[in-house]
Amino acid sequence: MKTFKQGIYLKENKELSEEQRIRRISPPAKVILPLAQHIGAPCEPLVKKGDLVKKGEKIADSDSFVSSPIHASISGKVTSIEKMPHPVGGGVTAIVIKREDGKEEGQIRDEDNEGGEIWERENKELEISSLKAEEIRGKIREAGIVGLGGAAFPTHVKLSPPKDKPIETIILNGCECEPYLTSDHRIMLERADDCIYGLKAIMKAVGAKSGYVAIEKNKSQAIALFRDKLKDEDGIRVISLKTKYPQGGEKMLIKAILNREVPWATSDGGALRPGLPMDVGVIVNNVGTAVAITEAIKWGRPLLERVVTITGSAVKNPYNLLVPLGTPFSHIIDECGGFKEDVGKIIMGGPMMGISQYTLDIPVIKGTSGILVLTKKEAVFREEKACIKCARCIDHCPMGLLPTTLGRLVKGEKWDSLKEYNINECIECGCCSYVCPSKIPLVQYIKLGKLQIQKKASLK
Repeated sequence: MKTFKQGIYLKENKELSEEQRIRRISPPAKVILPLAQHIGAPCEPLVKKGDLVKKGEKIADSDSFVSSPIHASISGKVTSIEKMPHPVGGGVTAIVIKREDGKEEGQIRDEDNEGGEIWERENKELEISSLKAEEIRGKIREAGIVGLGGAAFPTHVKLSPPKDKPIETIILNGCECEPYLTSDHRIMLERADDCIYGLKAIMKAVGAKSGYVAIEKNKSQAIALFRDKLKDEDGIRVISLKTKYPQGGEKMLIKAILNREVPWATSDGGALRPGLPMDVGVIVNNVGTAVAITEAIKWGRPLLERVVTITGSAVKNPYNLLVPLGTPFSHIIDECGGFKEDVGKIIMGGPMMGISQYTLDIPVIKGTSGILVLTKKEAVFREEKACIKCARCIDHCPMGLLPTTLGRLVKGEKWDSLKEYNINECIECGCCSYVCPSKIPLVQYIKLGKLQIQKKASLK
């Protein structure tokens, strides 16, 4: 695999929300909870239409190891279990819960959340040393925790490496290199102690002896805060990294911090497959995931809500909000004051890796890190032109792939050839599309290619 060197230096646009403290949104009138909010097997409902459920109750689960249960994020009645629009695309079966007592009065609550008072919790201290590794993984699994950086891979699976893959190092990812997004930054500033507790729990769960907190240099307050809190800790260091994109990718972090490159591995059938961080003794977790782990261990709280950045030139009041999972985008936008000018595009996530939405009737899911609202001027569509073979996409691909070749194979519907060019190694960072002078939507083609490969595999 090609060594990641250059990166892209983007306009950050984080000033819109980076000073906005995390606020709790008022409860929505209903939530829509898709049964597929994670990588792996979708869940099966444990409730039926008409059931009354309480906040925190497990309402869906799966027998598959690579899966993650889903819990009711509000109390109310199950009004339907049906296929609904999903923010990642298509329709997915979802459980719809309606609040029995209607919407609470008032809008966003902006309590003094110094120390985390907006998070409902008991003051329960629990020493990591008193827990067994299996107990930590069990609590994480039952809480439905997945990677909150966007990938949504079940965390208990990531923390269960094979015995022949010992984990030496944990990297806590606080880079948040995607433009506009500031939710991780605010989590680090407002919940540093819970980030650190979660990191220690992860280290205990896999027996890792060393830990790193990785933060980009544009977050100087967070760097100083974590260095102060960890100054007397043995085995955990804070690493300040260059501000560039995609610095927060797992394999990029491992190279930047440990100078290790994740190798290609051989599968049981003898074919090469993309390697994983555990192949070099490393696990990478997001800071938000660490906080969720803390809540599960200390206070027995399942993953019911997450911090979401609502930002962009077309939204009236950019915020970082603590949002119940399943909350419709429409409710969130309303509580941010609505739109201040004509909207050109609404994106779940950031401008590089986010997914455009066609409706506001889709819900926040576990992987929703942000809602970006762009004006019509900012969302100008640029017509695709012929490739000029400049190789910029190849030079800037952090995974050492051939994006222009992958795009050409997809256009020609050469689905069987895509695996030969390692299409599944693409992390869909968007660097290739960004630097392309011909404005070829390479990531769009690559996503289509991956989808076609999955469809063919499912038919076998």
